[in-house]
Amino acid sequence: MAEKKYIEVLLDGKPLKMSGDESEEYMLRVVNYLNGKLEEFRRVDAYRRAGKEDQHRLLELNIADDYYKAKLKCEELEVDLVKRENELYDMKHDSVNKDLQLDSLREKLQKAEEKVAEQEKTIVQLQTELKERRR
Repeated sequence: MAEKKYIEVLLDGKPLKMSGDESEEYMLRVVNYLNGKLEEFRRVDAYRRAGKEDQHRLLELNIADDYYKAKLKCEELEVDLVKRENELYDMKHDSVNKDLQLDSLREKLQKAEEKVAEQEKTIVQLQTELKERRR
C-alpha cells in the first residue's frame, strides 16, 4: 500500500492541506489544473455575475466536459492502437511469408545453378569427345 503524502497548496488563493496516495507532483498538477480553470472562468462576465452555487455547477460541468473529452480521445487512441497493432501483425506475417518464399527461391536457384554446372561439365565432356572423334 502506498504511503499517504501530505502537502500544503493554494487553491483559489486559499491555503489548503491535501493528502493522498498519489505523488506530490501529481497532486500539484491537479491543483494547478483547478486553479487554471478558475482563472479561465473568472475572465467570463457571465461567470463572475453568477452566484457561488451556479459558479460551482459551471466549474463542475466544465471539468466533467474536459474529462469526457479526454476519455473519448483515449478511446479513439486505443482503437487506433489496436488498428496499428493489427497492421503491424499483418506486416510481420507478410514478412515471414516473404522470407519463406525467398528461402524457397534461393533453394531453387541453388538447384538450378548446380544443374547448370552439371550441364556445363557434360558440354565440356561432349566437346572433348567430339574433338577426339574428329582427329
